[in-house]
Amino acid sequence: MRIVFLAKRHPQQRDLIARPYGRFYHLPTELAGLGHDVRVQLCSHRRLDSEAIERDGVVWSSHDFFTLGVPRLLRTVESEAREFCPDWIVGCSDTWAGWLAHRLSRRVGCRLAIDAYDNYEAYMPANLPLHWLWRRAIRAADVVTAAGPQLATRLDSHRRGKAPTTIVPMAADPGFVPRDRMASRIGLGLPVDAPLIGYSGGWARNRGTDILIEVFRLVRAQRPDARLVLTGRPPAHALAEPGVLALGYVDDAQLPLVLSSLDVACVITADSSFGRYSYPAKLCEAMACGTPLVATATDPVRWMLHDDTRFLASVGDAHGIAERVLAQIDERHTGYGTLPTWESGARLFELALLKRQAARL
Repeated sequence: MRIVFLAKRHPQQRDLIARPYGRFYHLPTELAGLGHDVRVQLCSHRRLDSEAIERDGVVWSSHDFFTLGVPRLLRTVESEAREFCPDWIVGCSDTWAGWLAHRLSRRVGCRLAIDAYDNYEAYMPANLPLHWLWRRAIRAADVVTAAGPQLATRLDSHRRGKAPTTIVPMAADPGFVPRDRMASRIGLGLPVDAPLIGYSGGWARNRGTDILIEVFRLVRAQRPDARLVLTGRPPAHALAEPGVLALGYVDDAQLPLVLSSLDVACVITADSSFGRYSYPAKLCEAMACGTPLVATATDPVRWMLHDDTRFLASVGDAHGIAERVLAQIDERHTGYGTLPTWESGARLFELALLKRQAARL
């Protein structure tokens, strides 16, 4: 098959040209590895120059809305797609990417697939025209894929009886493998003899992250030697908390070391329009590194962890989360079973396209 993926260039603040990452990068490259001819068209809004590269068997082109202007960008993306003559155009990474993929598939005359890893409508809840265009693309798509069953059910509600959504789970990137815990701590300059609790990712009140500080205080009441390891850019009140160790922004290659250094990794989500459909990549990465973890039990997280209560605590329950953290420090439960990979995800995605293609012959 000849497949074009259409995505934003900076999903989750990662530049796909400079920092290959996640399903946006690995699904296309794994499909190319299965023998398909794959192109990826990236769109940005950071006044970047257009460019094209070939990497891992895929041609990547990038164009910018502000640099080219919207009409010229649309013409350029359409011209590239027409020249390639795809069998499929896949919209992924955001609502507007779904809209643009729908538009492009009609103009080029090929099948449409939509891939979703979050409830994109939660990003800009007031932008109703864009949500309408997104739902229109979902209804029109020949194939829809989602990161988990809760999101699949939501997308199916817009499909009006069409083929059900296929689940293509989130996975960790290939670099996330277990590392030696003490060597990781030494390499990062972390204490070798203290219980280390870690959190990586965005810090936002609407995602329930602030509960971490309360949890950490409860843990320290019983384990004064415990430390909370934070990466990225946490707020000032988190950095000022006694016992917090801030690593700042960590190079991508060092993130597996951070996870491997921990006694417990925390994954915090909220019962919100975002959290009810969120399948955290950080959860996949911690499991892939064999790190004990504690996660808040939203339905997607429970599904990812097979409802294993050793790893789950109720959303918003600081005492329950702290109790689970303390138990993990002592017991170090892992045993996550067979984990999804991007290779297995690409095979599920391939099968969904091939089945739909065969049904149309």
